[in-house]
Amino acid sequence: MIQPIRLFGDPVLRQRAVEVVDFDKELRKLVEDLTDTMLEAPGAGLAAPQLGVGLRVFTWNVDDEVGHLVNPVLDLSEEQQLGPEGCLSIPGLTFDCRRALSVVAKGFDMHGEPVTVHGSELLARAIQHETDHLDGVLFIDRLDDELRKEAKRAIREAEWFGLEAPRVKVSPHPTGRLGF
Repeated sequence: MIQPIRLFGDPVLRQRAVEVVDFDKELRKLVEDLTDTMLEAPGAGLAAPQLGVGLRVFTWNVDDEVGHLVNPVLDLSEEQQLGPEGCLSIPGLTFDCRRALSVVAKGFDMHGEPVTVHGSELLARAIQHETDHLDGVLFIDRLDDELRKEAKRAIREAEWFGLEAPRVKVSPHPTGRLGF
């Protein structure tokens, strides 16, 4: 199901997500919601914190390959790339961002099976970007000082900046502080 995407300024985007320990029906539903929302947006990736869920899960859609990764651990190449990057939580803005040219990402699928993803160029960029989200890091944090100032100015001038964050009802059920 398509969910609202949290925008820059929402505190959940700055919190480190916790490791997934239960590979259950709720996790599979989260992956489905992430995928549906990412494809509808459309975007090259979407991380659980962008839907307000503090778990280490993300999806990607690069070159007609749709996938997901749970509890990712990255091995980055020394060779780098510089290219345009945007974010569904910072809509309509792109800035050149430096990333590793290739990545080997290890983690799990939604069923708890081990997965290894080898990516270069755009896929490597997407995997690094979404993993950053899981650590509370936004791509603008990786820009040089001058470009970061320009990005923050553009964000403040964006029509969506300062819009009220979606209201979230508090669950009467124990969530282990994972549902924000």
